[in-house]
Amino acid sequence: MAVYKIFPSKDTTLYSLYPDKNTGLDSILEIYNNTHYTNPLYISSAEVARSLIAFDTDEIVDVIDNLISGSQWQSNLRLFNANTTGITTNTILFIHPLAEDWANGTGKSDYVPDVEDGASWKWKNYNGGTAWTTSSFGSYRTASFLPSNPGGGVWYTGSSTGLQYTVTQSFGIRSPKDINLNIKDIISSWYSASISNYGIILKWSSSIEYNQSASVEPDMNLFSIDTHTIYPPQLEFRWNDYSFNTGSSGLSFISSSQIVATLPNNKNAFNQESIEKFRLDVRPQYPPRTFQTSSFYITNYYLPTASYYAVKDLDTNEFIIDFDTTYTKISADDQGNYFKIYMNGLEPERYYKILIKTLINGETLILDDNYYFKVING
Repeated sequence: MAVYKIFPSKDTTLYSLYPDKNTGLDSILEIYNNTHYTNPLYISSAEVARSLIAFDTDEIVDVIDNLISGSQWQSNLRLFNANTTGITTNTILFIHPLAEDWANGTGKSDYVPDVEDGASWKWKNYNGGTAWTTSSFGSYRTASFLPSNPGGGVWYTGSSTGLQYTVTQSFGIRSPKDINLNIKDIISSWYSASISNYGIILKWSSSIEYNQSASVEPDMNLFSIDTHTIYPPQLEFRWNDYSFNTGSSGLSFISSSQIVATLPNNKNAFNQESIEKFRLDVRPQYPPRTFQTSSFYITNYYLPTASYYAVKDLDTNEFIIDFDTTYTKISADDQGNYFKIYMNGLEPERYYKILIKTLINGETLILDDNYYFKVING
């Protein structure tokens, strides 16, 4: 099973309140509808913020061609909540592929004077450069803005082939505020070049944006690629490379729920660019008494086919890769069980913990026996 992550090549937030301002180096991406006016030029309406994110096309093609290689796969956009307020029942976030290119820029929201060398509400590249299209969009493309303040991006709403270019996630008062959305149709279209990869836009629904009611003020703050935390945006690929081919192995399946499992080739420190194949040695904790000429403790066993791995950040105790019955299933060959971890999706200079989940005789076991490792730079 395989989980592989790539990170944005650029991201920024567009603010209707500041039509020329770039925030491409902010550590936070923001999506809001705000009725607290601070700019007298636009006091007739609420203010809107939308976020843009792009991933490198070459990286996407490389993953699909050279790693996935025809296997069943999915691709999820994942962003992590820094602070979110104003969410009420059924608050819907929309994600669309962008229809026009844009520049990241080097601005921050707190820079004085404003930096205007990248994408903003009005401009795609820099103040006075190329404005976002505001009419004659072409098929399946649109924008949304007030006539007095045009801009805010241009995006696809659909395709002639029926692919899903409008992806949504609904939030409630107590629901998690992280974003985790399957955008495989968008990724597939970038891969096939049926549309150009200009990234995606994140925005609230049309019933929320520009709504002047003080009760409609969702403000979502997400970590950007410039965060100093372990939560940058990511495009997560998952594919099924599961194989359970024991060949002529004489190993048996473990039948006891009291087991000892070790990772004999865990070197404890791995380069961020490495792909590591972890092997499992499995034996009963209390072997039955029997006469034999070799040590029982060097005899390996197979875990049942319903066995999975997960990875946690050791400091935060959060799942970086959670158990998944399709995409983190543990494989086997004639030597025993194994699984692969792509270290590129883990933040360097941090410690992680591997967990093993298996089902034996109707009992679900979580093996958590200090399977630690560190990802290092270079």
